[in-house]
This record gives sequence, structure tokens and C-alpha cells, in this order.
Amino acid sequence: MTILVVEDERRMNSYIKEGLENEHFTVESVYDGKSAIEKIEINDYDVIILDILLPQKNGLEVCKEIRESGIETPVIMLTAKDTVEDRVLGLDVGADDYLIKPFALHELIARVRALLRREKQVQPTKLKVGDIVLDPASHEVIRGEKEVLLSSREYRLLDYMMRRPGRVCTKTMLGEHVWGYNFIHKNNSNVIEVFMSRLRKKVDGGFQSKLIITVPGVGYKLKEPKK
Repeated sequence: MTILVVEDERRMNSYIKEGLENEHFTVESVYDGKSAIEKIEINDYDVIILDILLPQKNGLEVCKEIRESGIETPVIMLTAKDTVEDRVLGLDVGADDYLIKPFALHELIARVRALLRREKQVQPTKLKVGDIVLDPASHEVIRGEKEVLLSSREYRLLDYMMRRPGRVCTKTMLGEHVWGYNFIHKNNSNVIEVFMSRLRKKVDGGFQSKLIITVPGVGYKLKEPKK
């Protein structure tokens, strides 16, 4: 399970990160709202812990923006504000839970676990776009009646796009998600083109409707076939 901690107070950020890591979570952290948006657009997180008073973009703006873009990752808001109006505002922009500072670390961890349990109950087991189905449990991919055999990186590319149907995935987003942060910065963008070409042949080959669409100069997107 991977958690993103967005907290500008560095000692508090480190305190939360260390506590979660002690519970065997994988934790990434940033210190401002703009960096949070950039991370969330590229990576898949299981829970986001989001302070409200942040530089560049506050937590309310971050939560509202990711919800409007279709990202449903559970969000726990952290704030020193304790009025009912403040809590209602945070929930209205899409937060799933709300914790007032100061708080006990074990309570935060318990709330994280509760959200993770809830997500397991409500999230579908399989991803489906048009006539292609991806099973995250077995890594099996089926299009129509045909099994699509993918390499591990081809699978991760497809999985990433299937979680964002209709949205453009830039080469930077794909490269950082599949190969890591420094991949694009080492002039490896042509490698993505090679892998996407292979993926397109496997996913779209032999089918009249094409799912993988190139957005010239930007990246790729997965498009549901027209009915």
C-alpha cells in the first residue's frame, strides 16, 4: 500500500511518514499543493493525507482539482481548524475523512486502515474499457474472446491508462510511472514509443475498433470504441 503525505511542516511530515513506514506502508511525501497535484497525476496512491494550509495550492484546492479530474483516491484532510463549517467545507470538496491537529499518530493510522478496508469493499476487482478487461489480481488481459499476453512493462502501461480512460497520459507520466522518476530525464522517451507500439499491436491488432490513441506531441490515451 502506498500513501502520499502532503504536509508543509517538515517535522510533522517526517513524523507521519516514519509512523506509517513503521506500520509497513510505502510512503511518499511532498510539501506543497502544486507538487502534490504533479505526484497524484503520475502515480497511483491508496490513500492521500492532505494538510489544508499549504503553499502554492491549499489542500481544499488540491482535493477539488483531483476530484474534478476523476481521481477517487481516498483523502484524509489534516487541519488546525476545528469548526463544523471547516469540516463541512473539506468534505464538500471531496475529502473522505477529516482529522484535527494536534492528533494522535495511532488514530491517523487507524483511519488510514479504515479507508483501505472500505476501498477493498467498494472497488471493482477488474478494470474494463470497451471490450478489454484487465484483472489486477491475476494480471490477465482479455479483449473480446482473445487473451492478450503482455510483458510486465506493457501490462503496467495498459493498467495505468485503463485507470484513466479518455484522459491523455503524457510520455512523462507514463515514463515516471513505469520506469521511475529519472527515466524521462535521461532522454528515454523513444523507448516509450517502442513499448506503446508493441502494446498497440497486441491490444488493437485484428480489431476494427482501436482503443489506443496517439495524441501528437503529447502522449497517448485509451478511448472506448464508438457504439
